[in-house]
Amino acid sequence: MVSLKDKVIFVAGGSTGIGRAASQILCENGAKVIIGDINEKEGQVFAEQLSSEGLNIEFFPLDVTDFKSINSCIDNICDKHGAIDGAFNNAGIEGPTAKASEYKLDDWSKVLQINLTGVFNCIQAETAVMIKQRRPCSIVNTASIAGLVAIPGAVGYNSAKHGVIGLTKTLALELAAKNIRVNAVCPGFTESPMLTRVAGASKKIREQLFKSIPMKRIGQPEEIGNAVAWLLSEESSYITGVALPVDGGWMAQ
Repeated sequence: MVSLKDKVIFVAGGSTGIGRAASQILCENGAKVIIGDINEKEGQVFAEQLSSEGLNIEFFPLDVTDFKSINSCIDNICDKHGAIDGAFNNAGIEGPTAKASEYKLDDWSKVLQINLTGVFNCIQAETAVMIKQRRPCSIVNTASIAGLVAIPGAVGYNSAKHGVIGLTKTLALELAAKNIRVNAVCPGFTESPMLTRVAGASKKIREQLFKSIPMKRIGQPEEIGNAVAWLLSEESSYITGVALPVDGGWMAQ
């Protein structure tokens, strides 16, 4: 357990998968969590479920490709809670699987717009508030092992996630003196709707994934969520600019 008591934390992309697991963990560690997601139905149901269990969570509709949508969400948080202590920028899509020579420009634009520009949009809105607050803050971005190495057939996703790591390191350097830390988590193969869409239809692909992971299992979203909670807490207070693999040893090979 880490201490996030009374911390106000914004989660972009918290309705399903890793974002959902992280949001619950943050709540259970004492944070006031505000989820923003384009998936309104699942986000609202999830927030209502946790609220009924006594946890402090809210939901706002959010489109990370629309800067007005992000600003509206951040403004609502500040109006109600007065500050933002942390943010987890997790919204993303996998995009199609295709060789670069066959990858459609529309697909490229969509994947980069959501996975990279969406993170940039969120960071701009978040840091505009955090800098004025003059207090310690932490931002965590979702990259991927595909941001550390290339996975064939995923040129858009690879490029976006490499970009998220570059963005994370740049912001970490620019904001360190302002006491704002910026890190990234790099999940390996993790049980989530995204993995189900990519590999769920093929038992053979899943078996190949198991064999490629040193720990011989797929990660659970809660395992990524625990890393996020730690990076958002004061327990990691001297860590910034890190791209942390949470991958069962996959990157060590």
